Amino acid sequence: MPAEYRPDELLPLSGIQHFLFCRRQWALMQIENVWQENALTVEGKLMHSRVDDPFFCETRRGVITARSVPVSSYTLGLSGICDVVEFTESPDGVQLPGRNGLYLAAPVEYKHGHEKSDHSDEAQLCAQAMCLEQMLMIQIPKGYLYYGETRRRVTVDLDDELRTLVKDMAKEMHAYFARGYTPRVKPFKGCRSCSIADLCLPELQAQTQSASAYIRQQIKEG
Repeated sequence: MPAEYRPDELLPLSGIQHFLFCRRQWALMQIENVWQENALTVEGKLMHSRVDDPFFCETRRGVITARSVPVSSYTLGLSGICDVVEFTESPDGVQLPGRNGLYLAAPVEYKHGHEKSDHSDEAQLCAQAMCLEQMLMIQIPKGYLYYGETRRRVTVDLDDELRTLVKDMAKEMHAYFARGYTPRVKPFKGCRSCSIADLCLPELQAQTQSASAYIRQQIKEG
């Protein structure tokens, strides 16, 4: 893993969530550009569209709220967009342009569904915070996940264990990408909700060609 990645080597930060959910899903999307929508992804996009305004910034009760904040880390090799970043006055914070005082940043990620049993949502949020930390030269102890299905906001402690998970996943993602490696199918219960389940092609377990090559072959033969 290099000390720093080049701008053209940065991978989408949001991929961490997909990678933890299913490495094959991530590889099909990121390496082979295989994707299709389902009801869950469409509903998720609609929810995110409500906070997708890069020019929005408001102050309420001493908290500055900024939407669609671009972030990146050349040590993690990731870049992406924070749904929302909240800036709260704090002596441990950083000075913001045109503002008096010091402010501590906290990313807020919006999710359509409900809390998951794995750490994929928390890892994505932590990656956003780690990017913000490097950009602003501050420490961010916590962030928030808002779940649309339950309308619940969850506080996430960005501890050392979560940060190590992010670093490990980023490193592994880059290793897969560099090799152009797509893992074979390992069916699990999450396959039922996967938007590309019918493109994952379990029959490829006995084959060596990529999913995209298989799809092209089927189109040609059809």
